[in-house]
Amino acid sequence: MSRPLHKRGLRRTRNIEQGFTLIESAMATVIIGVGVLAMVDAQSSFITANSWSSHAASGTYLANEIREMTRNLPKHDPVVGLFIEDDGEGGVLHGWGPDAGEVSVDDFDDIEDFDGITFSFQGTAGFDDGDLPGPINAYGEIIPDISIDGAESGSTTNGVFTGTPMYGWSQVVSVQKVDPFDPSTVVADNFTEEAEGDFPGREVDEYPLRVTVSVFYQSATAINPELVTEVMWVVP
Repeated sequence: MSRPLHKRGLRRTRNIEQGFTLIESAMATVIIGVGVLAMVDAQSSFITANSWSSHAASGTYLANEIREMTRNLPKHDPVVGLFIEDDGEGGVLHGWGPDAGEVSVDDFDDIEDFDGITFSFQGTAGFDDGDLPGPINAYGEIIPDISIDGAESGSTTNGVFTGTPMYGWSQVVSVQKVDPFDPSTVVADNFTEEAEGDFPGREVDEYPLRVTVSVFYQSATAINPELVTEVMWVVP
C-alpha cells in the first residue's frame, strides 16, 4: 500500500532541512582557520618589514648627520696641525684626536677630532671613555626622543640639552689614514714616507682620511646593540 503524496513530500522536506554534516562543518572550519592564519602571518611580516625599513631610514639619517657636520671641516687642526715631535726614540705624534681645551663636540674643529668618539643615548659628558651624549644632528645638537603622541621628549636651551635623547641609538665614528692610491689600505696615524728618487716624500698630514660612521640600535629588551647601517667616505 503506497503512502499518501503529502507524507512523502513532508519526509523530503525534513531531509533537506537537516543542515551541514559533521564533515562539511570540519572542512569549513579548516578552510577558515587556514585563511585567518595566512592573514595573521602576512600582517606579522608586514609589521616586521615596516619596522626594519623605519630603522634603516633612521640609521641612514643619523649617519648622514655626522657626514654633514664634518663636510666643511679641515682634515687636521687649523692651528696645531698634525706633526711628529722628535724625542730621539722615533718621534711622538701630536694633533690627532681632540686637542687640549676641546671639551665638547662644539669645540671640534677638524675631522680627526671625531676618531673613536661615540654619540650615544647612554653617553655622558667628558672624553674619558669617548662616549658622549647623543645621537646628534649636523649642528651638534642632541636629537630628542619622540613620544607616542609625536611630541619631542627633550629640548636644547642655550646649548644645554634637557630631557630624553633619541632612545636606543648611537653613532660610532672612526677616522683612519689611508693609502693615497688605495683607500682600502689603512696606514698608521704617524705614518710618513721618505723621499726617494723623483718621489719627494709624504709628510704625516698629507694622507687622505677615511671616515666611517656606524649606527647602532639597542631596544629596551636587547642585551647588545645591533648594527643598523654604516656609511663610509674618503676625504682626499
